[in-house]
Amino acid sequence: MTKHYLITSLYLCLLLILLHLVHANHQELNSIDRGGSPFVATKDCEAVCAGRCRLASRQNMCKRACGTCCARCNCVPPGTSGNQALCPCYYTMTTHGGRRKCP
Repeated sequence: MTKHYLITSLYLCLLLILLHLVHANHQELNSIDRGGSPFVATKDCEAVCAGRCRLASRQNMCKRACGTCCARCNCVPPGTSGNQALCPCYYTMTTHGGRRKCP
């Protein structure tokens, strides 16, 4: 009887661990599907955009555009330029004139 109880308890623990891992993976995939990125969370947009725009000649305009893109996409690519492909939403957002919106 004790052996059966031990095996059942072990099985339930393994099942809970597996469920937790599947849930965590699902959350990560949903974040990526929405254009999310591990680089920044929305609450950090101001600080991250300040870093991304630090070399821009028109910093106010850069920060404003970056902040809009960050709020909509929930991500900002790393570095001061380029790397837009790491955040697909950020990369594909355009202005009314068809130019890329996000710096």
